[in-house]
Amino acid sequence: MSPKQARSTRPELDTLDRKILRRYQRDTRVAAQRIAAAVGLSTAAVQRRLRRMRDIGVIEAETARLDPLALGFAVTCVVGVELIRETASGIERFKQRMARYPQVQQCYYVTGSMDFMLVVLAADMRAYELFTHKALLDDGNVRSFVTYVVLDRTKTGSEVPVEIE
Repeated sequence: MSPKQARSTRPELDTLDRKILRRYQRDTRVAAQRIAAAVGLSTAAVQRRLRRMRDIGVIEAETARLDPLALGFAVTCVVGVELIRETASGIERFKQRMARYPQVQQCYYVTGSMDFMLVVLAADMRAYELFTHKALLDDGNVRSFVTYVVLDRTKTGSEVPVEIE
């Protein structure tokens, strides 16, 4: 089963898989041996389960989370974008364009008054303005956009609740 197929159906995960994922997603550097001791399995069993969860697409990626400010990105903006034509090709073209901009950290196609919500990083407001000209104002299918400048990063991350309540 490919990772894409795994996402279209809900994979079977037992209680031990979920216990492993809870620990693993917080810090992928934790040794399988420590996870094994915490969940009551052998190290080899934990490694097999992690490999299976990678193979079926439950674990999409193992990445480092970087501090934008430490890298010179002092401004974070949440941007609502409204398109002129919400055709399938127009939506797909916008998604592809946004995926090419490294400063676009997240791009969501949403319901409501906006068509897309973006999270954008910039070194300063001038850099953000340049981004808006190139990515939004020069796009003939963008009707309008609204920018919310983030004052404080209260909570960020990609941790997913492991249990369904």
